[in-house]
Amino acid sequence: MPKKNDKTDEEAKVIEEIEKAAEVGKVEVSNFNKEAWQPKTELGKKVKAGEIKDIDYILDNGIRILEAEIVDALVGGLESDLMMIGQSKGKFGGGARRVFRQTQKKTNEGNKPSFATVSIIGNKDGYIGIGYGKSKETVPAREKALRNAKLNIMKVKRGCGSWACGCKQPHTIPYKVRGKCGAAEIELLPAPRGTGLCIEEECGKMLKMAGVTDIWSKKFGKTKSKLSLIYACLDALKKLTEVKTKPEDIPNLGIVEGSAKKREG
Repeated sequence: MPKKNDKTDEEAKVIEEIEKAAEVGKVEVSNFNKEAWQPKTELGKKVKAGEIKDIDYILDNGIRILEAEIVDALVGGLESDLMMIGQSKGKFGGGARRVFRQTQKKTNEGNKPSFATVSIIGNKDGYIGIGYGKSKETVPAREKALRNAKLNIMKVKRGCGSWACGCKQPHTIPYKVRGKCGAAEIELLPAPRGTGLCIEEECGKMLKMAGVTDIWSKKFGKTKSKLSLIYACLDALKKLTEVKTKPEDIPNLGIVEGSAKKREG
């Protein structure tokens, strides 16, 4: 009987950890107070003074962002989430997925644990950012990841590259791309409207944050490593902007780089 009670207690602890991880994973970007912000860089001072009013100016000119508040001031409607890159302890590696990857360092003083996580931000309209954070505690790791995600914000090119659709709306990607990170590779293919995100769950979070609602995908290599697969998908999204498109094909494919609302406006 005591062994059964011990098992139930352990199961209850695991369930509590999973629930806490789920709550931590759904991070809401707080409302930014521009008046209370005190910028430290020249770019931040120009943004606060109103000289720079569009994030596209910074991204198109390749200006490096060193303050996360710049993104808060220029990009509205940001949401954030954490990727399931870790795994809780379980028999034969069967633990539940977690947002934190825990590692330990063996020292003379004992085991020193550290936690790593990956955060993603986006406005579901052409802008996303991914950041990696690591610390001895979970909260600082999450804050580092969120800050790095804002510093790494980028534009995603969208369109309607599916021959079976032809709606000329930015609901998928304009053409096929392939990304790689380490031994993991992923190929993204345009899909017609109504297909949904036919892709691995964590990569689907990225595309959803970017405003892509329909996609097909193929995985190659060692894709069990979530971190490598996530960065492979990010590499594929970056290659969308590297491909040159003829001016006459832009309206036919409904290509939009960044926000579609700005084009409509």
